[in-house]
Amino acid sequence: MHRHAIPPARFFSQVPNEIIRHPRLSSDAVRLLLWQLSLPDSASEPLYESAQRAGIKKAAFNRAKGQLLTEGYLHEWRRQDGSGRWSRPQVISNVPLTADEAIAVRDGHVREPLPTAPKPAVGEPSPRAVGRSPENTEGNTSHHPSHPLSERGAQALAAVAHGERRLRLSGRDLRQLAPLAGEWLLRGATLADLREALTSGLPERVHSPAGITRNRLERKMPDPAPEPTAAPNPLRACSGPCGRVFRPAVDEERCRDCRRAAAAAPYDTSASVAATRRGMAAVREALSLTPHITPT
Repeated sequence: MHRHAIPPARFFSQVPNEIIRHPRLSSDAVRLLLWQLSLPDSASEPLYESAQRAGIKKAAFNRAKGQLLTEGYLHEWRRQDGSGRWSRPQVISNVPLTADEAIAVRDGHVREPLPTAPKPAVGEPSPRAVGRSPENTEGNTSHHPSHPLSERGAQALAAVAHGERRLRLSGRDLRQLAPLAGEWLLRGATLADLREALTSGLPERVHSPAGITRNRLERKMPDPAPEPTAAPNPLRACSGPCGRVFRPAVDEERCRDCRRAAAAAPYDTSASVAATRRGMAAVREALSLTPHITPT
C-alpha cells in the first residue's frame, strides 16, 4: 500500500489517530466529531445542525451522539435559568474527558490543554489533553518522564484508564503515579495484573480517580522479584567407600559423611614405619658393601 498526502497550507484540523481508528465509534460518530472539531472557536453550531449539514439522518445522529457521550468526547447538561427557560450546554473535545474535566472546560476554568502523558507505545491508547479544539502548532509537546520505567508506567496507567472511565487520569496525575506503576512492572507485574488490581471491585462512582489509583498501587504492590541464584554444581559419585551420589558445594570428591569418617579415624602409622625400616636396612646393606679405604 502506497500513500501520498500533501499537507494543506490552510483550513485544516489536527486530529488524533485515536479518533480515526476508534473501535467503538461508528463512521457517523467520527464524522460528527470531526465536523465539530473543524469549526472555529467562535462558532456556536449545535450538534444536531452539524449532523444535518453532514447528511446524517436522525436515527443515525442519535446513535452517534450516544457513542460520543459514552466514550467521553461529548458532555451535555440541562440548565434552567431564572425565567424558567431550559438550555442544554454541550462540551465536545478531541480527547475523552471526565465529568469534572468537562465541567472545568464548560465553566472556563481550563484556558489551555493540561500536560499530556508520555508518548504511548505502538498499539497503546493516547493519553488525554483537556480542550475543545487545540490550535494548529508545530513540533512535539509531549512530556517524557526521565526514567524509562516511569514512561512504561505512565503508558500502562493510560491503557488502564482508557478502558475504565471511572479511573480517567489527567496528564499531571499520570506523571505523578507513573513511578509507582513502573515499580509494579519492575517487580514482574504485567499490564493485565495492573488492570485487575486497579479496576477490580471499583465503586459505582469514583470521586477521586487519582486517589484510589494511588491507594491501590501502594496497597497492592507485589513483592520484589527474587534475586537470581547461581546454577548448582552437577551431581557426582562419591569417591569414598559409600559410592553414593551427592552434590558438591565446591569441588569435593567425597560426600560429607565420608569426609567426616576420614577426619574422625585415627592416623595409621604402620605403613610409614615399615617403609622407614626398609629404607634404613637398604642403607646399611649399601654401606657394608663399600670397600674400606685406609688413609695414607
